[in-house]
Amino acid sequence: MRVWMLAAASLTAGAADLPVRQVILYKNGVGYIERAGTLAAGESARLEFKAGDMNDVLKSLVLIEKGGGKVAGVRYDSMEPLDRKLAEFPFRIEGQAPVAKILDQFKGARVEVGIGGQRTSGVLVGARHFASEKQPEKQEATLLLDSGELRVAELGAAVSVRFLDPGVERKFKDYLALVAESRAGDRRSLYIDSTDRAAREITASYTLPMPAWKASYRLLFGDAADALLEGWAIVDNTTSDDWINVRLALVSGRPVSFISRLYEPKYISRPSAELPEDQAAAPVLFESLVDDVRKAGVETAPAAGAPPSPLRMLAQRRAAEAPARESVPSTAAVSTETREVGEWFEYRFSQPVTVRRHESAMLPFLQQKIAARKLLIYSGDARPNPTTAAELSNSSGKTLDGGPITIFDSGAYAGEALMETLKSGDKRLIGYGVEPGVRVSSKTDSKSQIVREVRLNRGILTTKTARADSKTYTVRNSTDKARLLIIEHPIRSGFTLISPKPVETTNNFYRFELKLPPAATTSLSVEEEYVFDTSTSIANLTMDALLVYVRNKSLSETARRQLEKMAELKRYIAAEDAEIRRLQAEIDQMVQDQQRIRENITSLNRVTGQQDQVQRYAKQLADQESRLAALRDQQSAARGKKQALESELNRLIETAAF
Repeated sequence: MRVWMLAAASLTAGAADLPVRQVILYKNGVGYIERAGTLAAGESARLEFKAGDMNDVLKSLVLIEKGGGKVAGVRYDSMEPLDRKLAEFPFRIEGQAPVAKILDQFKGARVEVGIGGQRTSGVLVGARHFASEKQPEKQEATLLLDSGELRVAELGAAVSVRFLDPGVERKFKDYLALVAESRAGDRRSLYIDSTDRAAREITASYTLPMPAWKASYRLLFGDAADALLEGWAIVDNTTSDDWINVRLALVSGRPVSFISRLYEPKYISRPSAELPEDQAAAPVLFESLVDDVRKAGVETAPAAGAPPSPLRMLAQRRAAEAPARESVPSTAAVSTETREVGEWFEYRFSQPVTVRRHESAMLPFLQQKIAARKLLIYSGDARPNPTTAAELSNSSGKTLDGGPITIFDSGAYAGEALMETLKSGDKRLIGYGVEPGVRVSSKTDSKSQIVREVRLNRGILTTKTARADSKTYTVRNSTDKARLLIIEHPIRSGFTLISPKPVETTNNFYRFELKLPPAATTSLSVEEEYVFDTSTSIANLTMDALLVYVRNKSLSETARRQLEKMAELKRYIAAEDAEIRRLQAEIDQMVQDQQRIRENITSLNRVTGQQDQVQRYAKQLADQESRLAALRDQQSAARGKKQALESELNRLIETAAF
């Protein structure tokens, strides 16, 4: 039954494909595709995409018709599951189902059955498929003819079966079309309809998820001072379309791009609202019957206490919100702006490019001589041998996108490197090997600290001290060629470079150039200074510590006199303190002597004939008491003098400032 098998194909007739004309690839994971073509009158354009690409297509699709035509709309395959789509049909076609089983679902439909040269039409009463041991498989359809006659048609002998009802035929074709589309799997079709009845040109452009294009370079050194730089772009056509003679451009930029789920149907939860139910009429109550009615359990609620219906509540809420909505102005403003995208740059190929679907290509976008010099780079103590490197000056007039670069020297492979994006006129160092014929060693030396500045404020003495550090690089060139070495000296936080002056400064390094004669040793000394502040309370400093600050040459004469006065007062205080300690020691010794004398007197009083000795001890004890009183007076005077000196020192400390 060929009529049935061709039903699905008729649905897509009149849809034309638009070939790809232009492709622009970016670094942010998307690509811009432009298609264009001529469509005949009444013809729709058909585009095919992966299901995962539909979100980007629906978000970015732009359609232009030349010649005055207008786009009527865009149709595309829904993402509903096939079973859910087929469930809407009143019939079901299962796999390997016989014709009789399919027809039996269309009882009441008008059909035409062709057997041999005869065609019979009528209303389908039913169809059956049966088989037995005595009789082979058989399929029959029973038709009610216009004459009222029931006729049985042998479906096994039929050459065609056709639905005479256009509505039934359309549903049957739609069913088969959905089944045919499901075989495409991940593919989705999009149709562009137009109101124009004449031939017209149409352009469709959109973005798709695409691999970022990549750049790689070859740097060829020869005998000349410059070098030849070749740039190759690697592009991947992951689409299902061939790019035949397309205009290709590569943009090294990252426009903002995101995924918005437009392809997936979005269902919004809605509130439920119902009309109020009609209530049964309550009996009319008269005053004389109120008590009896209450006893019977019949009560009526006052109208004011009845809750409003859900529909009325919704209407009231909308009425309350309406003024607020009307007072909010529109935030949508149409604005266009022409601007220069300074950070992006584009490589556009002048000749058409062909890349087949699911293939990749490597296309040359640069071949030009640029200024380059070979040198060595030493970047630290991790390895004694410097890196073989080249300094590239981008004189191509183009921005070079970052990527790997392979270096060839005198026709031989020399190494590989990575190059960051290089704008026109900029320079970049690339390292691609190790030079074993040159060794670098370094030695660090810290010199004595020098007090650069002394400040005093409210008793706090702050000193600014400088510490000089020196690092000497010693380079041994064992080769027979003169070389140029760049030493990258790390920039340390808090340190200031004194000498020598660097040729370049990066975020992390000072760069110094050092010419290396053949078979010779050369050195470079880098001087740095670290300045730091130290604060201390001047009251805690000794006289000797103050005198050290007094001798500092950075002090002003006023500051020097103030510190000298403080040192002098501290010396007087120290002298009085020493006197107090000396007197205390003498007092302590005298107290011990008095204790010993008292013990002797007590012992002698027990012995007869020792009165003279007791008298002598008593006189000695009396003399010591007089001396002890004098010592205590002297100690008290010393304490008073010390206290006066300390008060004077404290006043000086509080008021002194420089």
